[in-house]
Amino acid sequence: MPGLVRIDTSTFFDRDKVLDKLDRDERRLLSRAGAFVRRRARSSIRKRKGISKSGKPPASHTGQYKKSILFGYEKSSRSVVIGPSASFGGSEVPELLEFGGSAKRGGRTVNYDARPHMGPALEAETPNFPELFTNSVTA
Repeated sequence: MPGLVRIDTSTFFDRDKVLDKLDRDERRLLSRAGAFVRRRARSSIRKRKGISKSGKPPASHTGQYKKSILFGYEKSSRSVVIGPSASFGGSEVPELLEFGGSAKRGGRTVNYDARPHMGPALEAETPNFPELFTNSVTA
């Protein structure tokens, strides 16, 4: 047909390929951020025999709690979840350590002072996040 112009589409970008690359990069970068926060939280927990001071990170007597702090990429919300595994002492122990509160122990109520470690770890690492994402999208 006269006047018909052919366009070479090989120079166009593949939308699905670009979006897939962005998803992979996002997952990789968020996972790195999660790893940094996890490392900061774990390093704040010291192994010692006694109880840590109120307002300071908890002491680790066996190292199990420290090892239970994990992170994972949550694909549905495109976010990272960081914190102690729910399998560690039930769901109330990590919450009591971070925020304080009271719990029933042996038929009596015991009060716990807060020993924050996850919140401060996130606060300490947040200023480093922009650097992680700078020039992160590559061809």
